Amino acid sequence: MTESNRQHAIVSRAEWVEARRALLAEEKAFTRQRDALSQKRRELPWVRVDEPYTFTSVDGPRSLSDLFGGRSQLIVQHFMFGKDWGEGCPSCSFWADNFDGIDIHLAHRDISFVAVASASIDKLQAYRERMGWRFAFLSSEGTTFNRDYHVTFSAEELEAGGATYNFAPLSGSHQELPGVSAFYKDEGGAIFHTYSCYGRGLDALNGAYQYMDLAPKGRDEGELPWPMAWLKRHDQYDD
Repeated sequence: MTESNRQHAIVSRAEWVEARRALLAEEKAFTRQRDALSQKRRELPWVRVDEPYTFTSVDGPRSLSDLFGGRSQLIVQHFMFGKDWGEGCPSCSFWADNFDGIDIHLAHRDISFVAVASASIDKLQAYRERMGWRFAFLSSEGTTFNRDYHVTFSAEELEAGGATYNFAPLSGSHQELPGVSAFYKDEGGAIFHTYSCYGRGLDALNGAYQYMDLAPKGRDEGELPWPMAWLKRHDQYDD
């Protein structure tokens, strides 16, 4: 018996199907719970956005309203790329590898999608080209957007213990962290913040991780110094 299957029972096909059906019942219950949770998410109250944010795109300045692109819903991926960084966060880049090609499908459900980071548009565009991405990538430089949505923090905030992340006091020294925020624009042009999630709340948005969860060894990160210690940007692997 090999090392990979030593901890698993080896059974007949019929026994495997019986065990799989038992797990399927749990999976279906989880799916129903997830659907109910998604409904509660949609029922959250909204907050009107009155701040006149202006982002920088490769085509010039864009207001938050512009980012909707004629649609009523907007998803903003908060991407970790600090002003003084030479390249984007490897983990955010891992997530971003899952974004290309989805915008056309989201658009057909009345949703626009963009990524926003603190770095200058020149840095973002150069990194976007390096990574081969096509989704819209904008800079929030010169705005309070990232701070207002609790993904960028000053050294002074962190030192004083006044920063919050994922709706709780932030411990640690990270000045940039990831997140996703959703917005709605009504027919009169008013914009509302409807949802944000951070940390493990982003997990389901990474298709590669979802596939790993189906594999026999799962994410196989338990023995690593930290969960994503294995990760590299996609152009930095040896093969």
